[in-house]
Amino acid sequence: MKIRTRVIIKGLVQGVNFRYYTMGKAIQHNVTGWVKNLLNGDLEGCFEGEERDVNALVEWCRIGPPRARVDEVVLKPENHAGEFAEFRIRG
Repeated sequence: MKIRTRVIIKGLVQGVNFRYYTMGKAIQHNVTGWVKNLLNGDLEGCFEGEERDVNALVEWCRIGPPRARVDEVVLKPENHAGEFAEFRIRG
């Protein structure tokens, strides 16, 4: 079953290549969507794909890349829209 999840990742998540690692993991898991930096220092992402693949990406986001420190991951399930052809870094 395909799903869509919006995520907010809080902690030391900017300046540590989190967006680039996330894109690599998304491609590895065949997840489409995007990730971007927020002005308050958090990251926001929108992930679409098979439930197991999206969940695997979300679980990776709870740890992040080596120099990151993830304090919290806030999830907001949304309706799958199938609007993304690939995974991109925004802003």
